[in-house]
Amino acid sequence: MPRCQTDCVEWPLRRAFSKLGILVSNYAWYFLTFPLILSAVLGSGFSSLPTNESNDIEEQFTPIHGPAKTEREFIKKHFPTTDSETFSGQRLYTEGTFASFIAVSKGDNILTTAAFKEILSLDDDVKQLSINNRQGITYSYSSLCTRMANSCFGNEILNIINHSLEANTRISYPTMNQTFIGLAVGGVDLDGNYIKKAKAIKLDYYLQEDNDDIKNLSLLWLKNFLQEFPNKLKNQRSIMVSYFTSVTRQEEFEETPKKIIPLFSVTYFLSIFFSILSCVRLDCVRNKFWVAALGVISAGLAVLSGFGLLLYCGMKFAINTANAPFLILGIGVDDMFVMLASWQKTKVTDEVEDRLADTYAEAAVSVTITTLTDVLAFYIGIMTPFRSVQSFCVYTGTTVLFCFIYNITFFGAVLALNGRREASNRHWLTFRKVESDHESEESKCYAMCCVGGAYDSETGTEIEHPIYFFFKKYYGPCLTNIWAKAIVVVLYIGYLSISIYGCLNIKEGIDLRNLAFDGSYVIKFYDDQSAYFSKHGPRVMVAVTEPVEYWDSTAQDEIETCMGRLENSSYVDPELSESWLRVYIDLSKKMSMDIHEKNAFMGNLSTLFQIVPLFKQDIRFSESKQQINASRFFIQTININTSVAEKNMLNELRKLAEECEIPLLVYHPAFIYFDQYLVIVSNTIQNVVVAASVMLIVALFLIPNLMCSVWVTLSTASVLVGVAGFMAFWSVNLDSISMINLVICIGFSVDFSAHISYAFVSSDSESANERSVDALYSLGYPIIQGALSTILGVIVLAAAASYIFRTFFKIMFLVITFGAVHGLILLPVFLTLSASCRKSNSAKSDKTMSLSKIHVSSDEALAQKMRSDSNTVF
Repeated sequence: MPRCQTDCVEWPLRRAFSKLGILVSNYAWYFLTFPLILSAVLGSGFSSLPTNESNDIEEQFTPIHGPAKTEREFIKKHFPTTDSETFSGQRLYTEGTFASFIAVSKGDNILTTAAFKEILSLDDDVKQLSINNRQGITYSYSSLCTRMANSCFGNEILNIINHSLEANTRISYPTMNQTFIGLAVGGVDLDGNYIKKAKAIKLDYYLQEDNDDIKNLSLLWLKNFLQEFPNKLKNQRSIMVSYFTSVTRQEEFEETPKKIIPLFSVTYFLSIFFSILSCVRLDCVRNKFWVAALGVISAGLAVLSGFGLLLYCGMKFAINTANAPFLILGIGVDDMFVMLASWQKTKVTDEVEDRLADTYAEAAVSVTITTLTDVLAFYIGIMTPFRSVQSFCVYTGTTVLFCFIYNITFFGAVLALNGRREASNRHWLTFRKVESDHESEESKCYAMCCVGGAYDSETGTEIEHPIYFFFKKYYGPCLTNIWAKAIVVVLYIGYLSISIYGCLNIKEGIDLRNLAFDGSYVIKFYDDQSAYFSKHGPRVMVAVTEPVEYWDSTAQDEIETCMGRLENSSYVDPELSESWLRVYIDLSKKMSMDIHEKNAFMGNLSTLFQIVPLFKQDIRFSESKQQINASRFFIQTININTSVAEKNMLNELRKLAEECEIPLLVYHPAFIYFDQYLVIVSNTIQNVVVAASVMLIVALFLIPNLMCSVWVTLSTASVLVGVAGFMAFWSVNLDSISMINLVICIGFSVDFSAHISYAFVSSDSESANERSVDALYSLGYPIIQGALSTILGVIVLAAAASYIFRTFFKIMFLVITFGAVHGLILLPVFLTLSASCRKSNSAKSDKTMSLSKIHVSSDEALAQKMRSDSNTVF
């Protein structure tokens, strides 16, 4: 058998953990109390949570350095808008401050007198809303609205419909009287260029935001709108109404945690219940009730410490980070089961410090691998350009580290104290001494309550759980049968094929409607907007970013060529473009003005502004007024009704702008969110590749077998492909939220594979099949316990009224399910098919002898001190 060991790290690690086990055993009470004190101190950092919460949607869920943010700064600098100017919604560099409502006909046509009267009534109700400031001054809508010709900027569609009903004339679409109404009338059925009937009307009410005082008043008016407007919708007979404001999305998003926090207590109850149920024994001495309960509490202390420390340090806390405690609970309990399984394989007649040393040495590599892979996977996730992902990864990675520390200190102390209780044959609940099992001849009922301390007389270890027997005698031999292996390989090929197909059909990007919780009034507004107003998309600014000689015919031709290329896009309607230069050139021809000379061009612009005042906002002059530093035009996008269309439109328009000889940029406030499409796939792939590479390096260092380390990496990749593929079948998009979970996927899938691979390599058996059975026998049950505990940790999120938390559950369920299947079915089979090496027996015996020497080395004095306190029980 060839030796291809890579155990230069594994052996020193086992030795160090063995010494740590002795130390924890000898100073158990110190290791028990110090984490409690530290958690209490660090946990006070939660007082800083309100100041560190960062739930701004744009900041958390858009790329940090997205191109649209740079474009917005250019527009803001060169085309600032003030409410003293004539208002134009399409010229805002942000969404603005506004309230909107969509009226949908209960019949098949909203352009009826009855429906129109109800719409007018709601319009009047909105305009009658008012607020009082702290000084008691009343501000009505008319005093806060944006202005146009010394009056509130109105909804022109109301005048158009009113005239149409009174004069019995038809309304042209998408423009009427040179007014674009494509975003105001929806669900249109056309007769030529005229509306035959329409299903919905959308009205917008923009408010001033000139300065902070005015903006605060406008925001106060919007809050009043959200309180009062729903009361106006109770008596509508002809229409159904949905509504929205510029602050709605953010407010609804911030309400989500209040609906999730109560689920955490349910999760802890389920985890404690499951852990206790898994560890309960009929033997009143060997029962591990307190061990299980305190193991879950250890994970809770890690959350308290990790979160508290980072909050002390001022680390921003994003809303999706609230998923982390559910995850940490599963990780902590998983490691607890591994350590407990190692403890139960030690000889009960040995001294407690020897048992704990053996436990630590046995579990050291498995627990260290899972911790390293999880922590590294999360810290690698910090590379992503999304604040929400960074926040989650920092908090979770740090807390997993605390979870590891508390498992080898706090939980190790629990095992030591519980071991002393068992050594003195004391009852698990009353802590009173009971008869030894081998000395008692009483009935079984009496023995269950008053007799305990049974163990396997042949091995000297605790009596195993029946599931261990099942894995060794039935499941393992069955799985390693040649026909079973063939079936597993065929099923795996099917799994991989379906997963790859899913990966090719996964959708990208986060839908903003998913940031609101279920049942929110926002959902209905988004649904109505998607159903009736998806034909016309964003009205995009096309800005010339540098000074150009606009009077020169060559420059004019170049600009026109660029506009023509943009208008030829399948996502643009060329009939709805708006260009001040085109209008100016046409005007010069009609008025016989010569604008081909600089002074004449610049001087006659005032004539253009008199005819179309809005064009003044589209030209940025130099301080001397002798040069145009920047200008802008507008194009109207169409059929932007899916995330794929949003991505393709953005890429195509930017590419066309870059190809122009004239320096151009394209911008719309929605591009801030569309930018996620540019980085989501590339960053996900980058994180996955880097994380997988790191996982391979960790496995190579800690699993003393090159081939097995490679199989762990391949298993991780296989789980990742499966999770990504089945995401598509479960209606989960690839976005900043699911990206977090794919990072998690790497850490968790390594956990299961590493446990089995390490047990396989460490087995003393000669044949590959026997080593595979030994690995399943040793860690099959702990893997099942860990998988079930993690699923229980997140299962309550399936009932969460939030897409973010449901998505977390869905992907975690896929990760744990596929990870456990790989660890318990696929990897044991593939390891037998390709196992070329294992630890040599001589190496094992040498290390076993060395470990035994540790127990009687310089730490003997500590052991003797502890034996003097052997009456101390837990």
